[in-house]
Amino acid sequence: MPTIGVSFAVPEPWAAQLQEARRRAGDDLADAVPPHVTLMPPTQLEEADRDALLHHLASVAAQHSPFRMTLRGTGTFRPTSEVVFVAVAEGISSCEQIEAQVRSGPVARTLLFPYHPHVTVAHDVPEEGLDRAFNELAGFEARFQVEGFDLYEHGADEVWRPVRHFSFAGTPAARGVPVSAGK
Repeated sequence: MPTIGVSFAVPEPWAAQLQEARRRAGDDLADAVPPHVTLMPPTQLEEADRDALLHHLASVAAQHSPFRMTLRGTGTFRPTSEVVFVAVAEGISSCEQIEAQVRSGPVARTLLFPYHPHVTVAHDVPEEGLDRAFNELAGFEARFQVEGFDLYEHGADEVWRPVRHFSFAGTPAARGVPVSAGK
């Protein structure tokens, strides 16, 4: 049974910067998990539910318009969870609305923690790595247009790969168009 996830991809050049920071923090998932803002966490999908999920995700995307997302600074879930993240500073309400709709579909699930849009940059690494990511990215900033979201599948090689993009209503085929350069 495949494991899927749904998220907003962080576009270049910021994705490479965040991925490199995750490597420097000692996070083994740096090359397996592309930088993203989660809309649906890892979820097992019955093959019989795939078509219903694709239809549901297309319907959700059709109900939304592009919005600007700003990522700025760092935060952490410590001590509850050994995670350091880059914060979503603009676009939070859009993330929350879309996440609620995505998660209400054919693979609806309850979350372990309240939804908090963010980009993980260190997870379950030694404290020094968490501190390093927190400090190195404290001044990080990126602004870009979110024009849709992606369905990801977890491969046998443990790598998450986008398998389908869902564009928002009225969005051209391009996605993640930078609005301005950040640090």
